[in-house]
Amino acid sequence: MQLTFNNLNQVWSYVLTETLKRLGLNCAVICPGSRSTALTLAFVEQIPDIEAIPILDERSAAFFALGQAKATGKPVVLVCTSGTAGANFYPAVIEARESRVPLLILTTDRPAELRDCHSGQTIDQVKLYGNYPNWQGELATPSLDMGMLGYLRQTVIHAWERCQFPNFGAVHLNIPFRDPLAPIPDGTNFTLDVEDFFSGIVSTPLPITHYPLTITPCQKGIIIAGVAQPQDPEGYCRAIANLSQSLQWPVLAEGLSPVRNYSHLNTCIISTYDIILRNQQFAQELTPEIVIQIGEMPTSKGLRNWLITTNPQRLIIDKCDQNLDPLHGKTTHLRMSVTEIGKLDLGELPKNEYLQKWCTAEKKVRKNIDNDFDKMDELIESKAAWLISQILPPTTSLFIANSMPVRDVEFFWKPNHLKIKPYFNRGANGIDGTLSTALGIAHNQQSSVMLTGDLSLLHDTNGFLISNKFIGHLTIILINNNGGGIFEMLPIAKFNPPFEEFFATPQNIDFSQLCATYNVEYNLINAWEELQNQLRSLPKTGIRVLEVKTNRNRDATWRKENLENFGNW
Repeated sequence: MQLTFNNLNQVWSYVLTETLKRLGLNCAVICPGSRSTALTLAFVEQIPDIEAIPILDERSAAFFALGQAKATGKPVVLVCTSGTAGANFYPAVIEARESRVPLLILTTDRPAELRDCHSGQTIDQVKLYGNYPNWQGELATPSLDMGMLGYLRQTVIHAWERCQFPNFGAVHLNIPFRDPLAPIPDGTNFTLDVEDFFSGIVSTPLPITHYPLTITPCQKGIIIAGVAQPQDPEGYCRAIANLSQSLQWPVLAEGLSPVRNYSHLNTCIISTYDIILRNQQFAQELTPEIVIQIGEMPTSKGLRNWLITTNPQRLIIDKCDQNLDPLHGKTTHLRMSVTEIGKLDLGELPKNEYLQKWCTAEKKVRKNIDNDFDKMDELIESKAAWLISQILPPTTSLFIANSMPVRDVEFFWKPNHLKIKPYFNRGANGIDGTLSTALGIAHNQQSSVMLTGDLSLLHDTNGFLISNKFIGHLTIILINNNGGGIFEMLPIAKFNPPFEEFFATPQNIDFSQLCATYNVEYNLINAWEELQNQLRSLPKTGIRVLEVKTNRNRDATWRKENLENFGNW
């Protein structure tokens, strides 16, 4: 097939988008603007092979793309015009780096001759995102030379690979265009042999390096299943269960790991480790000789401090090339996936009293938690995580906002057989783009849920502007304690003023009116039974907010008292 073009920018943009399509791209998020005209039109021409989604706000668009990339495990393209537009992608680029999510950022720009001369809507966009991209570069200005078109094709292929290998992350290409930007004839008369030009492009899996694993069995060993969003959660959990069974070691499972949602695979899951380790005598008795850490370290500060104090030998299993040891301990990184290990044949191991101590403690603490929440009628923030861990429809995707929601999930999320898929932005741990990320995860997927606080939602209300392009359903469980509950857990909470005004920052927002503004369904939850009824069966379309109003001071007091009390038996 041969195509003839009458506009230079049209040729350049076609080669770029066609290359991405053949590599496997199926989603591009596009922000409106003039300088990106040719690229926008080229992506529109690729519909339906590439879904092109227009989103007004660049920051919201970036986090929507981040969520879509999380949900699919595939790179998503972001397109914007010149000037400060690309700067609004920055928080999502940081998050993509820290949580290893594949994004391909395409910022369009004015050509070199229009820079540094006060030409409008022009800033320095080269290396705009500092060291956060996996790789970054600037393309040459469009040219009809076949060698330059080959350069363009291969540079795009390289960019595609680098946002996935050796680890997922963002790649930034800055793309200058000269006028005319619209697809009007500019004297160009160029014919491209499409099949010949793109014949070498195939969508293939990226290479994986295999490593041998040798573990000497010992009585006092633990497995930490840390923060993880594997593409095959069941296979991931089964591999961890096999490792646990082979070694007869307990699995300390972070709430943001899928392990707690596949409890039928593993009888040795410890979900209450943070509370168990608050018992100083028991924490000392449970000092391990060796620790296998799978993925990133859990959120728990108590667990981290315990590992610093006990300083065991640690093996970190994760195939990325990053340093996953913020504790700087006696650590060996095994650059492999836990799914590559297989079941270890260590023979018949003796009865493990150390394992039984962990399991007994888990059973007792879990009983304390369940008994307390079972009889609790008061709307205490922490109960939400415990409750939804038992009532969401199977395989539901759940986005968990930062600050207190992720901590309550770690403290109280009950192991279950529901195969719930947890998502989160724990790379940089910020509240940027919370709503937009959740919408990106839910777009074209099964009906999904988000658990968030009021400030996280308010920080990204522009995400509601996506609603007219959103396909699917998202239920937002809004814990409204009118401020930043996480700060109540810090020493600064004792100093007021300035605590309430400058740290807790209550906004006093009527969320029913906010939802009405964006035509979003709103329900005020007055009792836990109401929340249960709303979550047992999720709608298929639209966005709705279920608001649970709590008292921030009461929430903080309850946590401080009970996180210690639950560990006493």
